[in-house]
Amino acid sequence: MELNDLQTLGRSGLPVSPLTLGTMTMGNSGWGSPDDVSQEIFNAYVDGGGNSIDTADVYSGGRSEELVGRFIAERKLRDRVILATKYGFSADATNPLAGGAGRKNLGRAVEGSLRRLGTDYIDLYWMHVWDGVTPAEEVLQSLGDLVRAGKIRYFGFSDLPAWFATRVSTLAQAHGVPGPIALQLEYSLAERSIEREHVPAARDLGLGIVPWSPLAGGLLAGKYVRDGAGASGEGRLAGDNPFGDSKFTDRNWATLDVVRTLADELGHSMSQISLAWITRQPGVSTILLGTRTPAQLTDNLGSLQVDLSADALRRLDEASAIEPGFPYGIFTEQVMKWAVSGGAVIRGWNS
Repeated sequence: MELNDLQTLGRSGLPVSPLTLGTMTMGNSGWGSPDDVSQEIFNAYVDGGGNSIDTADVYSGGRSEELVGRFIAERKLRDRVILATKYGFSADATNPLAGGAGRKNLGRAVEGSLRRLGTDYIDLYWMHVWDGVTPAEEVLQSLGDLVRAGKIRYFGFSDLPAWFATRVSTLAQAHGVPGPIALQLEYSLAERSIEREHVPAARDLGLGIVPWSPLAGGLLAGKYVRDGAGASGEGRLAGDNPFGDSKFTDRNWATLDVVRTLADELGHSMSQISLAWITRQPGVSTILLGTRTPAQLTDNLGSLQVDLSADALRRLDEASAIEPGFPYGIFTEQVMKWAVSGGAVIRGWNS
């Protein structure tokens, strides 16, 4: 597979590269990349055949959008890339109206993003987070209005319950209006919870899955080693980070052992093995990469050349498997065969 081997994002007409360049590190003076390094990463990605760039209005307080807009303009690439950004997280801690999914904040947010990006339209606009209060009908109509006004081309949802995405998508299909085309969610060998509800919903509704943090904050890249009940190493999981110590579990250490063994057997990096696994998961359209250095980007892009055998995939699947939980433990082939279908094995069209 190559970076310019495009696949439509979900059931839409938007062709995306298998790996998307995430820009959360751009403009971030704490754990991000200096501006010149950010531009070097951007150039390496697009020169390698990549066409999908992802940012957000809150990344580096808006500087990420400004840098991305500048990099695209300087190389006159606006019509050659898919430019995605997001809204929903608070832009002002003192103002409750400057956050959320509602129509008022949406209007404020999209105008700010268009200005910082230096463009008159956004290809893919993400609701960054579910706010728990805005009705599905308002979200659908408000984002649809932006599509009809030409300010955005498509929209999708990030970090939300599967039921909410399903409701919005179903309303859109029932009324024949623009609906979401993708879900951006945390997904990796170290975090497979979305396989319970989000993945089946997305596949049934035609929504592409865009995993974020596919390397679990660096854990799956081998940046950390077990240290008693915790871990030692340098990366996003060290110190203050949005994950806390939730990645340092027995299950994840066991998964990491398998990743490391396969990396040695196949002659690839641990990052490449981990990314190659997620590229092959059902429903995944493109994977969000977050890199701080050109070397990291080069290594990540190399995952497209990794050939994982059926045995390698089985070993990774078994090591990282999650508990199904209720009621999913009931829906095994064995139970359904004998308790529901009279001994027959019945497979659905999307199995």
